[in-house]
Amino acid sequence: MPTAEDDAATRLENRETVRLPIQRRPAPKTPAPRARKAPLALAAVVTTLWAAVVSFAPMLAVVGLVYALDQSGVGAGRIVRFGLSAWLLAHGVPIHTGLGAVSLVPLALSLVAAWRVVRAGVHTSRAIGARRGTSPWPAVAAGGAVGVTYGVIGGIAAAVAGESVVRSILTLLVFGFLAGSAGALVEARTLARLAGRTPSVLRNGIRTGVVGALLILGAGAALAGVAVAVNGGDAAQIIHDYRAGVAGQLGLLLVCALYAPNLVTWSAGYLVGPGFVIGNGTSISVAAVTVGPLPALPVLAGLPDGPAAGWGSLLLGVPLAAALVAGWLLGRRSAKASWQALLGATVVAGPVAGLLLGLASLASSGSLGGDRLATIGPHSGWTAVISAVVVTVGVALSAALTKILSGVRRGRG
Repeated sequence: MPTAEDDAATRLENRETVRLPIQRRPAPKTPAPRARKAPLALAAVVTTLWAAVVSFAPMLAVVGLVYALDQSGVGAGRIVRFGLSAWLLAHGVPIHTGLGAVSLVPLALSLVAAWRVVRAGVHTSRAIGARRGTSPWPAVAAGGAVGVTYGVIGGIAAAVAGESVVRSILTLLVFGFLAGSAGALVEARTLARLAGRTPSVLRNGIRTGVVGALLILGAGAALAGVAVAVNGGDAAQIIHDYRAGVAGQLGLLLVCALYAPNLVTWSAGYLVGPGFVIGNGTSISVAAVTVGPLPALPVLAGLPDGPAAGWGSLLLGVPLAAALVAGWLLGRRSAKASWQALLGATVVAGPVAGLLLGLASLASSGSLGGDRLATIGPHSGWTAVISAVVVTVGVALSAALTKILSGVRRGRG
């Protein structure tokens, strides 16, 4: 007979074993490796030096080809020094020649230099990790470092070229700081955050003004291109008269290309109304043309012989047409906005366009020595004022009409 102790042992054997879950301690998290930041000074020196080299190389090539015009067999040292002088001129530093002071900036090279310094600001900001933060001060510091480095490079270039060292340092420091800071702030997304906080009225007005100015400059580019193409025979004859061989002719064409943005701005001033001057005794506008002795450059073959007559007077309506297009775009964006917002954007757009065209006219002006060619370029003040008025009127009319027609279409729908 099984005893009570045997029954208890049997029940204990048949009981299901309950396994408790094992709680394991999580492995300690290893901190993610922090991205290594480059020293600010090192990053600025590397990126800015590369920007200077990239913008200087095409100017050196152009200078070498230009010297082929006289076939005098000058040495490499003189070509390098003159190339450095021309490179400084592209940043707004006047240079001294046998004809006098030259301050007419080749804007094409200026745009290349500005683009490369902007990229230097982007890469410097990225190297120091400015994008990972929310504070704009690291980006500003990156722009300042780029500016200081660019100023030092400008001083060295001026010392080698025999130009003003102090002025070169200050000019390139400001140039480098503005362009470098723009790139650094874009990389740090500071400008994007600022644009997001800007009132829509101001943002739409600035955008419309920029569009209007660009359309007027585009019309100026089209006019300059057509004028040179129509007078292509005279331009070819000027090139042939130099008798400098293929290299010299190529250098002459490249010089004209470097000053192509200047010609675009002059043409825009011609369309707006005030026109431009090319030294003493030469004034070009739609209403009056006075031509004196001119430099032997192929692009100047497209200058008009007299005031615009007949259909040519319609050129004065081109800036208004550009403003109407900008106003149409504003009206489409502001179809559901209030009339106060639309009027506010219109009031902002005109002065913005005038300011941009005035600054472009000022940047494209200068001198090619003393005496006869001491003053070259558009009438920047009048260009700014007239552009502001024309863009304001055109944008207001077009934007209002577009908004009214949009409301009519929505009512019918």
